[in-house]
Amino acid sequence: MQLIEINKTRYRRHLNFVIVGCIVGLAVGSLGISQGLIALFPDDSGSHFHWNLLGVVVTSLTIGWLLHKYRTHDFMSEVVYVWDLKQALNKINRKMRKLKAAAEQGNANALIALQYSYAGSRLLWQLDDNTIIMDDLAIEQAKLDVLAAKYNLTLDPNDYHESVLKQF
Repeated sequence: MQLIEINKTRYRRHLNFVIVGCIVGLAVGSLGISQGLIALFPDDSGSHFHWNLLGVVVTSLTIGWLLHKYRTHDFMSEVVYVWDLKQALNKINRKMRKLKAAAEQGNANALIALQYSYAGSRLLWQLDDNTIIMDDLAIEQAKLDVLAAKYNLTLDPNDYHESVLKQF
């Protein structure tokens, strides 16, 4: 997955629309389904937990299906890209300890994976205005730059491929 520049304003607007749409859809759908089922199949004991739960589950599955179906729509492009980037970074973070140890030994794939992780994290944090830990990221990036210079490597995050994680 290549790192690309995202229009922050468009991304935030579309993400907020998707979030609000999911919240409204979940509320309206689950209440509508559960109230319809309660009207059709009333319970003498007054407990309608199972109908309410079924309404939430059916509506959640429907929203998930709709998000999956429309993930290729132009409106969703930035939102889906960020979701996919977060998944890619999560895969790297799960192997971070091994990657850092291999990077100390001069493993080029580990160094490139770390470069990708730092560049991707910087992109995400700027999009989400999460600048609190940017200083920590700058420190880690400086350590990585020292390692790259030590092993005479040029690190380009676009050289990263998820398949390199299999060796760690």
